[in-house]
Amino acid sequence: MRFSALILAALFVSAADAAPAPEHRFAHISVVSGGSGSPVVLIPGLSTPRSVWDDVAPELARNHRIILVQINGFAGDDPGANLKPGVISGAVDELHSYLAANKLRPAKIVGHSLGGLAALELAKTHPEDASALMIVDALPYVGDIFVPNAAVAQLEPQAKAMRDQMIASFGKSDSAIATRTASGMALTPAARAKVASWIEMADSRVAGKAMYEDLTTDLRPDMAAIGTPITLVFPYSKAMPKEKAEPFYHGEYAKAPKVTYVPIADSAHFVMLDQPQAFAAALAEFVK
Repeated sequence: MRFSALILAALFVSAADAAPAPEHRFAHISVVSGGSGSPVVLIPGLSTPRSVWDDVAPELARNHRIILVQINGFAGDDPGANLKPGVISGAVDELHSYLAANKLRPAKIVGHSLGGLAALELAKTHPEDASALMIVDALPYVGDIFVPNAAVAQLEPQAKAMRDQMIASFGKSDSAIATRTASGMALTPAARAKVASWIEMADSRVAGKAMYEDLTTDLRPDMAAIGTPITLVFPYSKAMPKEKAEPFYHGEYAKAPKVTYVPIADSAHFVMLDQPQAFAAALAEFVK
């Protein structure tokens, strides 16, 4: 995925007449930046490289400074410090330091899935870093998908077993499992193929640890104190009709003071792949 980062950097030049910034690597994340203007940070989800934003980053770079984050190990690169606990907290701390050092605060933060949880954590711990959040199909506690109103202690044994299984699978790529997993995360064949390839490419040791942290991080008690405006993008489809999706997501974010809900039809978890035009329109509205 380093090649993809270079492609994006080249697009930033043509779009914004600015020299492309190199990839900056830290212990937990790497960052590629380009364009000029008010800053917008894009954080991908579990096992997902920064190229998930390929369809929107070049257009954004026409009027904004784009900061593309990638979790080390999620694109077949060196996992860095992510073989130890603290994948999410390490990513948040390093992003905070990067934004502060480069005088990019406050920025608009876009996070998908695990990246959405990281965005919420950033707004909680460093509210000065974020002027607004776009959370793309992520929850304050992902465990609610499995057991409504679950306590972390209820799901911790399951999370640990899943983590250990993923770590044990390192070096034993299974395309059938990746394909099956991707089929539940995207609707279109092209999107499913892309997601499956990302799952296979990702370091399963890092993915396992990050997934465990996701399942044991509960921000529900903190939502009332997060004053940063939130735009919540959520999918609905035949598998998850709007009449079910809408009350679920509204309920999950009911305690947050400032939330705008943006439902996108005929999409699954990877909204930006299933419905790129609708997602791009929602993103353009968010960054105005």
